[in-house]
Amino acid sequence: MATIKNSSIIIKKLRQLMKNINHVPEPLAAYIVETNDAHQSEYLAECDKRREFLTNFTGSSGTAVITCEEQCLWTDGRYFTQAERQLGDGWKLMKVGQKDVPTVSDYLVKNLSSNSKVGFDPKLISFSHYENLYDKLNNSGIELVPLMENLVDLIWQNKPDMPLKSIEPHDIIHSGITWQEKIQQVREEMQKKNASILVITALDETAWLFNLRGSDVNFNPVFFAYSIVTLQEIYLFLNEDQLSSSSRKQLNLDGNSKNIIKQTADNSMTDSPIELNTDENLFKIQLRPYASIFESLRELLETNSGKVWCSKSSSYALVSLIPKVRLIGTTNPVSLKKAVKNAVEINGMKKAHIKDAVALCEFYSWLEDEIVKGTVTELSAAQKLHDLRKEQADFISESFETISASGPNGAIIHYKPDESTNRPLNIEEMYLLDSGAQYLDGTTDVTRTVHFGTPSDFERQMFTHVVKGHISLANCVFPSGINGYRLDVLARQSLWTQGLDYLHGTGHGVGCYLNVHEGPIGIHIRPREGESGLEAGNILSNEPGYYEENKFGIRLENLVLVTKKETPFNFNNKEYLGFETITLVPIQTKLLDPSLLTVEEIEWLDNYHQICREVVGNALKEQGKTGGYKWLIRETERLA
Repeated sequence: MATIKNSSIIIKKLRQLMKNINHVPEPLAAYIVETNDAHQSEYLAECDKRREFLTNFTGSSGTAVITCEEQCLWTDGRYFTQAERQLGDGWKLMKVGQKDVPTVSDYLVKNLSSNSKVGFDPKLISFSHYENLYDKLNNSGIELVPLMENLVDLIWQNKPDMPLKSIEPHDIIHSGITWQEKIQQVREEMQKKNASILVITALDETAWLFNLRGSDVNFNPVFFAYSIVTLQEIYLFLNEDQLSSSSRKQLNLDGNSKNIIKQTADNSMTDSPIELNTDENLFKIQLRPYASIFESLRELLETNSGKVWCSKSSSYALVSLIPKVRLIGTTNPVSLKKAVKNAVEINGMKKAHIKDAVALCEFYSWLEDEIVKGTVTELSAAQKLHDLRKEQADFISESFETISASGPNGAIIHYKPDESTNRPLNIEEMYLLDSGAQYLDGTTDVTRTVHFGTPSDFERQMFTHVVKGHISLANCVFPSGINGYRLDVLARQSLWTQGLDYLHGTGHGVGCYLNVHEGPIGIHIRPREGESGLEAGNILSNEPGYYEENKFGIRLENLVLVTKKETPFNFNNKEYLGFETITLVPIQTKLLDPSLLTVEEIEWLDNYHQICREVVGNALKEQGKTGGYKWLIRETERLA
């Protein structure tokens, strides 16, 4: 974290720059600082944490606006409590979605005069976001001024360098199909859209397309790169020195064309075979320097007159280069195909979750014995879980920074313990653990809330309403292609009957040894731009919660696989889908109030725990984890 030594000095320097900017004849009345990097990533490398440097707020979502008189930070309900604790002096917190809290554009319109200029870095704002801002500000005579030179970079002393870590191949036994097959699939989708050029900007999309993985961003196995695919050419923009020799071999960069021959990971698990075009020239990759993406795109636009597919979620700096009449701005085919896991990826994800469950059973068994000694803290608990996960085959790292939250810290939705907030765990308070791991065969994300003493009636009631919402969503059947926001009410309904709610989404897509938060699917309370409908093969989270500020937090998260469902009827020849839970960690029944559960809900819990007992129990026995096995057996006793 880039800690601010003196917030007022930093802001003063920024305002001085706003008054005297090269190439801008008039001073800026405001400057917008987004959280994003140039790829619109959620998780950032240290060198891209500009908003964090400016505000001291470490959350993964937020927009800072600095005017001549004020400095404000907008963030959502996941981070209200955290932002209040972390913001530097003089910052005003704008709670997104709360009554009487203006949007960024409304705030600027209200506080700036006509003809004012608002600066922003066009690389760090998506084209769609720019369009929304432009429409609202332009109507009030306020001009948006793109500045390729970021003002925060100019005042950030000792700014970290861009990471340049090794890029390694993601083997066919884990990816399921070759990168050449993926290129061919993508080109087929381009032809359907009459697109001649596809511009790929998200880091996980390039990693998935070329079956490569890196470590430029903590917890995310990605690397800094862009890619462009035409119907005849492939361009990969990165720092070539990062490519390992095995990556170069996989990409056929040294002239070995034999790798174009179709490979299979396991004939028994591959999906429908792909007839690969054998023209080697169609699969030759041209490497270009990372920073040359803008120049190369301009050149391609001049030599290729066809349509250009570049999602409007990409940066304004890139999308604005493309003439509007040639732009296809919808979600790109790489994003859509990456979200539908093939048979090999699904099998790998299930294996990863069994390994993860073994580590978590061992952890909770250990914690139950140690917590009574009063020596376990949030940080030491997180470290213990890390050590246990490391024992599992093909473990790489956590998939995000572990949320290890005791008592009142659990009410901070995305709390991360540090030395200043670290609390001891005890048997008088609930403990919320939200964690995940990256394995070569899959990515995990699981949350459990537990109590090792005697929970209060209120705590049990709240926990039970969260469980009821989780089960309701887990059991639902829905038409193929339905958007996740239409299912969100199922997870909240039980809480709503009590006049309660939670201020975060209910589900997010999850990558396969990729980003733990993956678009373009999700389950949220309202529609989101660019979000696609659910399909068989999607993997996403089911995670309702409830939070009492300064007291406790409750969240229950499993990952679920979207699968086909047999139904008595089939209206309009629609395929119907449901969820298969792939996370296999017991839910603490001691925290339940069984009187609030229906017969069907108890049956779901008993069936789920039986699967945990059988599948994870066998793995625990195979690994000789006797403590975890005994804990699992006890925690999976039937309710009925």
